[in-house]
Amino acid sequence: MAKSVETLEKSIKDVPKAKKPESKKNWFSWGLLAPVLFFFILMSVLPTIWMFGLAFYDYTLTSANKPKLIGFRNFFDFLANQQLAGSVSRTFVFLLCAVVIQTFLGILIGVLFWKNDKMPGRRLALTLFFTPMVVTPIATSLFWKFILDPTLGVMNYLVSVLGFERFDTLTDQTLAFPTLVFVDTWMWTPFMTLMTLAALGSVPKAELEAAQVDRLPLTRLITTVIWPHAKFILGLGILLRTIDAFKTMDLAYVMTGGGPGDRTELIAVSLYRFAFKSFKLGYSSAVSVFLMFIAIALTAIYLYILNARKKAEQ
Repeated sequence: MAKSVETLEKSIKDVPKAKKPESKKNWFSWGLLAPVLFFFILMSVLPTIWMFGLAFYDYTLTSANKPKLIGFRNFFDFLANQQLAGSVSRTFVFLLCAVVIQTFLGILIGVLFWKNDKMPGRRLALTLFFTPMVVTPIATSLFWKFILDPTLGVMNYLVSVLGFERFDTLTDQTLAFPTLVFVDTWMWTPFMTLMTLAALGSVPKAELEAAQVDRLPLTRLITTVIWPHAKFILGLGILLRTIDAFKTMDLAYVMTGGGPGDRTELIAVSLYRFAFKSFKLGYSSAVSVFLMFIAIALTAIYLYILNARKKAEQ
């Protein structure tokens, strides 16, 4: 019995101990991450904290008065401002129209390219089609502003050649807003097409071939084979476009300046006016906090829907 205990103790001693993580490797890893963390804190975390603080102050940059703590008054003033309420509602209409149209066209064009993968000139066509997505929004805005110019624009020249009267869509009360939606759709439909191609590319070929052998109807092919694999990537694309469309500013500011009147003044344009023209930093910070919470809410809703579907499938 004593011998067996001794042999057991020796075997325990002979077991190699787990190596502790080397401190040098940890320091090296943190050293590599340090520049990224530094710039993230400097450019994102600190400005966000500063913005939260300013939202509770009456602070105008051009005023000689010192910042005054006023609590939630900026938020109450923002909620009571009819002009900003109109900008928010206008922004949601713009978001809904742009995202729905871009998603529909993106899926349609993505399926077209996906089904015709052996089409001659497919790569060149995709490259040219994705070009608007690469161009900066400011350049795109100026590009379309020159095209739609009533005197020098190509569009009105073609209209006059056909015998019709020239028109200015950017100053028209009814056409200015749809024109913004059209230009945003021209610019970002390629993004939804790219997300559609990525989503369809995630579908296993074996399942598609099995569906072809079984001759599944199109509706069952979409609901039982394609959708379960493609929904996450496609949903992510819709979420990104929703958040990006909600904070659209450059397109409206460059093309119409928020006009005519306030027909195209989105909430981001109003925020720019308060922050960089009126210099009401406290008030504009409150509006920024409101916009940030809306973006967080949209993300949370998307994640909730995604998790609910995952639980239902399990």
